[in-house]
Amino acid sequence: MRKWAIDSTHSEIGFSVKHMMISKIRGSFTSYEATIEANEEDLQGALINFKIDVASIHTNNPDRDEHLCSADFFDAEKFPHITFTANDIVKKEDEYEVTGNFTMKSITRPATFKVEYSGKGTNLLGVEIVAFSVVGEVNRQDFGLTWNQALETGGVMVGEDIKITLELQGNPA
Repeated sequence: MRKWAIDSTHSEIGFSVKHMMISKIRGSFTSYEATIEANEEDLQGALINFKIDVASIHTNNPDRDEHLCSADFFDAEKFPHITFTANDIVKKEDEYEVTGNFTMKSITRPATFKVEYSGKGTNLLGVEIVAFSVVGEVNRQDFGLTWNQALETGGVMVGEDIKITLELQGNPA
């Protein structure tokens, strides 16, 4: 097994959520740490840990970002991090199902992500790197993010399900 640190300058943690029942709002987190200890070509038995700084949320709208960091949503001052620790990894054909403890606002629930090994290469400095694509979904209400607003036309302002996408590049740690 080899230990990899996620290179945040070549990686991205993104999310999307339904807005007004008809469109999607996308955003990302710009500050995070992650380590993966694994055989990159076989993630079974890997140790995977993520820590995301909630206040680094970016949705291209500073007012919305401020609202998301408030007590209505993440309450970033009181709960500054989102974490994930894998505890079960199952290979399914060309991808893996990685299940672990997902913690947001001090509430921990199991979450499963589909992980695809994208390959390895050598960067311009001669360092071997690996890459993974990750997709998953959590229900925000399961983690105490319950703020919403009813719409005059029916429905609500913010959807419940948050789609999470990660494009990760790992460097040897």
